[in-house]
Amino acid sequence: MEEINFWISMIATIAFAVTGVLAIADRGVDLFGVLVLGVITAIGGGTIRDMILEAPVFWSENQIYVWMALGASVLTFLTESFFTQPQIYRWMLYIDGFGAALFAIQGANKAWAMDFGLPVAPVILGVITAIGGGLIRDILAGRKTLIMSHELYAIPVTLGCCAYVLILNFFPQYALEGSIFCMLGIFGLRAAAIHWDLRVPKMFITKTR
Repeated sequence: MEEINFWISMIATIAFAVTGVLAIADRGVDLFGVLVLGVITAIGGGTIRDMILEAPVFWSENQIYVWMALGASVLTFLTESFFTQPQIYRWMLYIDGFGAALFAIQGANKAWAMDFGLPVAPVILGVITAIGGGLIRDILAGRKTLIMSHELYAIPVTLGCCAYVLILNFFPQYALEGSIFCMLGIFGLRAAAIHWDLRVPKMFITKTR
């Protein structure tokens, strides 16, 4: 199970780096900027989580995450025309969604295992793990962030983390089954949002003179 989890994490890291680079492709960023933003997107959320937990940053113990993110960023920079093909880009979004689901539950589980700020902190850190890197990328690139873009991304992650924490609290004997269920739930909602282009309703503000 650990080996499967590792390889899924690798695929998700690559997908995060690729979609992270593609998200800022229209900004005319040079290769160095691509490397920085691609790596930040891939490992930024987990880095913030570990700093908050005062734990060793995950990639410091296994730097393959950094190397894979760098490699994926360079590849995307060199073959942008391939990854921007509608069908390929769509598949990358699905893989990115699955990666967000995996990283969210991993983050929540790590905070819970360390008995950190129960029961709220595992939810917050799960969400940070999944979307933190993308938020930093958007801020650095001067883009509208995921939270402000009305994209159905953070909400499925938050709901999945909440459900997982409830399972850990009330049904700890089903932690493994619960983690799989919540990951699939997050991915299912994200996949539906990609397939049907679902968006979060905007707040309509009436302007007054």
